[in-house]
Amino acid sequence: MEYTKLGSTGVTVSRICLGTMTFGHNFRNIGILGFNEAFPLVKYAHEQGINFFDTADVYSFGESEEILGKCLKELKEPRGNFVIATKVRGASTQKALEGKEPNAQGLSRKHIIEACNNSLKRLSTDYIDLYQFHGWDYKTPIEESLEAMDYLVRQGKVLYIGVSNWFARHIMKALYISKAKNWPSFVSLQAYYSLVGRDVEHELLPLCKEEGLAFLPWSPLSGGFLTGKYTKDKKPTEGRRTAFDFPPVHEKGYDVVDELIKIANEVGATPAQVAIAWLLHQERVTSVIIGANKMNQLVDNIKSIDIKLSKEHIERLSNIAKPPKLYPEWMVELQNNMRSFDDLKKV
Repeated sequence: MEYTKLGSTGVTVSRICLGTMTFGHNFRNIGILGFNEAFPLVKYAHEQGINFFDTADVYSFGESEEILGKCLKELKEPRGNFVIATKVRGASTQKALEGKEPNAQGLSRKHIIEACNNSLKRLSTDYIDLYQFHGWDYKTPIEESLEAMDYLVRQGKVLYIGVSNWFARHIMKALYISKAKNWPSFVSLQAYYSLVGRDVEHELLPLCKEEGLAFLPWSPLSGGFLTGKYTKDKKPTEGRRTAFDFPPVHEKGYDVVDELIKIANEVGATPAQVAIAWLLHQERVTSVIIGANKMNQLVDNIKSIDIKLSKEHIERLSNIAKPPKLYPEWMVELQNNMRSFDDLKKV
């Protein structure tokens, strides 16, 4: 296993993080594993050097946290050997999802503090290493949410804070409010990033580079699309995407899969391994969050850490799915490439 720092912090995390959305029995068709099925996965991940585990209170309404907490305790390792990340924002109960418990979701001070206490109980731990906002809340002032995180950090219940699924402008606003108020600042961004989902390259990845945030990609295989099972001529009738077609895939998706399969054959790997390896080769990627519901999937995905892609392989994959430049990106690049009127004539 390879290790790196979590952004600008002094915390060391494995470059592969085990995500636990598959733990539990009540999260669309993704949460399908009980403790007996989940523990072998956690044990194997730990044996392979993974020390970073990610969950959320919305995954099977907290059951994922409960199972992860029980699994880590069963390993009988010191708590300090694990970096546990969880999230807050979504409906944490079935009643909240139905609108019957309106305060059991969102980023209000009330919900954040109550959700944190509940997560601590479910995880069977005294503190959360990385507590993340799981999305933007239009109804709550950002100052209220950040102040609640400050309170939890001062209480010792949370060590670091992060964010997921936010716009770049909101992240920057939060960073500067935290700095002005002397509150804890985000140390990481968890966002969707894959060979067929590269929107983060426009604003979010450059933001992480400039502000020193760790970048944690979720769904690196785009809900199984990049495993090689989905091609122009072959579309499975079973699997996660058949019941929950998420994340969305752009029109070049099948071209990417074709190239992925070619390169996988060239390097003696699986398409999934190459897709994850491509992410690990990206400059700002800190730790890739992988998920699995079967041991063979986990074994295959973890092996991606050993796949070394050549510059040519990376360029072939990058170019086939390269997102178009958006304004003002192309304008800024144009202006900074111009140094005289002679340069302008060449454009």
